[in-house]
Amino acid sequence: MANNSFRGSKHGRCAEANHETEFSCSLQELRSLMELRGAEALTKIQESYGDVNGLCARLRTSPVEGLDGNSEDIDRRKQEFGQNIIPPKKPKTFVQLVWEALQDVTLIILEVAAIISLGLSFYRPPDAERQNCGSAAGGAEEEGEAEAGWIEGAAILLSVVCVVLVTAFNDWSKEKQFRGLQNRIEQEQKFTVVRGGQVVQIKVSEIVTGDIAQVKYGDLLPADGVLIQGNDLKIDESSLTGESDHVKKSLDKDPMMLSGTHVMEGSGKMVVTGVGVNSQTGIIFKLLGASEDGDGDGEEKAEKEKKKKEKKKEERKKKEKDKKSKLTI
Repeated sequence: MANNSFRGSKHGRCAEANHETEFSCSLQELRSLMELRGAEALTKIQESYGDVNGLCARLRTSPVEGLDGNSEDIDRRKQEFGQNIIPPKKPKTFVQLVWEALQDVTLIILEVAAIISLGLSFYRPPDAERQNCGSAAGGAEEEGEAEAGWIEGAAILLSVVCVVLVTAFNDWSKEKQFRGLQNRIEQEQKFTVVRGGQVVQIKVSEIVTGDIAQVKYGDLLPADGVLIQGNDLKIDESSLTGESDHVKKSLDKDPMMLSGTHVMEGSGKMVVTGVGVNSQTGIIFKLLGASEDGDGDGEEKAEKEKKKKEKKKEERKKKEKDKKSKLTI
């Protein structure tokens, strides 16, 4: 029934979208769903939605024809579930780059040497005048050398300043070029989705929750999703879980598709359930950048999150082995 209700005309689906101003599942519910894997995820889907078609019905989308592509519906989904954009880390200022350049050990040694040299050039012993009272001929020459002694220390400091400024400027220009290249790649990157019953390519940033995305060999998944249809689909999830083995995805074993992972074999379709900062990749990036001034607290949280996922995966494998051993007995 859930599937058939979304196979009508475009006019019927538009009218339903206008009447249903709210979705039947919340953002937090979808985030909790995407944290599950394997049998746990299947149980959750069956208990909460019945099946994947039921999830599509709750998200006001059709597993066959996708979204209508109505601009109002797209905007409403962006407001409800977020945009498929992960805000980049705040760039370092020129002053911060200067400070980082000053942390070089060689430059620190040169700075100390320059300060000592300047201090000694201005130092005069208290009894220097008594000792030099009888040497009138060489006194003027030695006095000139003493007055020019500060030049050596100043020259060292000046060289340090030049090196620091050049290094900081190079780092700043490289970072600026890298961000420009990254923005250009993000604007040009496109992904295949089904909208209004037609297969179209849209910008990755325009993908919204409820889109029906087509995945194939070589794709980098731009969002989280649940598999609707798969054909010998294998995913490399090492970027998220650290697991080097390819994970086979199917409707009856593990239908959870994670953003930032690569499709290594096969093809299929999935309904998008998490985009941007609400996807698994976005959550990790958010943890890493949550406390830039917090002495690495964000990295620790991300590491804990990663270990937690690995632990769940190991527990799931143990349960599957226990079930198999019981069946054999």
